[in-house]
Amino acid sequence: MVLKRKIIIVEDNGDVAKGFELLINNSENYKVVAVYDNGEDAIKDIKKLKPDIILMDIDLPGMSGIEATSIIKTSYPKIDIIIITVFENSERVFEAMCAGAVGYLTKNNGYQELIRALDEASKGGAPMSANIARMIVKSFEKNVIENPLSKKETVVLTQLAEGKSYKSIAVNLDISVDTVKFHIKNIYIKLQVNNKEDAIARAKEFKYI
Repeated sequence: MVLKRKIIIVEDNGDVAKGFELLINNSENYKVVAVYDNGEDAIKDIKKLKPDIILMDIDLPGMSGIEATSIIKTSYPKIDIIIITVFENSERVFEAMCAGAVGYLTKNNGYQELIRALDEASKGGAPMSANIARMIVKSFEKNVIENPLSKKETVVLTQLAEGKSYKSIAVNLDISVDTVKFHIKNIYIKLQVNNKEDAIARAKEFKYI
């Protein structure tokens, strides 16, 4: 029996939420455990539901999806959050990524794109369209002049480039393996890559490491 990864949907448009729920529940590897129309209620139930991935709308009643994402990632860094919205606005995309979202999808994405995004997030990637990826790069160009990686992320990537394992890096930096994975996921997002080889190559290209 396949143990399905648990998904929470936070979307105030009932039709959109039902559509996503139907698509996900018809998949082999995922199941929707709860649907909310606001971020506040979703945050209250996260500890109980223990979702693996959250699909988060940006424009919600009350706190925005970006605010909710920031709050959730602070307390539950292992949860992957994919932003869903009708808008492809570079500033909102940049804010969502800075808040901790791992990916960004528009609401007109079909079944294959949705499941592919869930698969990619589950593997530690950063699912998003090519158009959105370009806009995020532009946002980083405007907002980050130098190395976009934090000091800890730079150290982690440097040691990864040296061939060290996640466990070795964790021991060297006196952090948990899960924290190492969290840093690497942030590195992928900031450098707009999906694997360690591309991350190392891009960081060396721009002399970040």
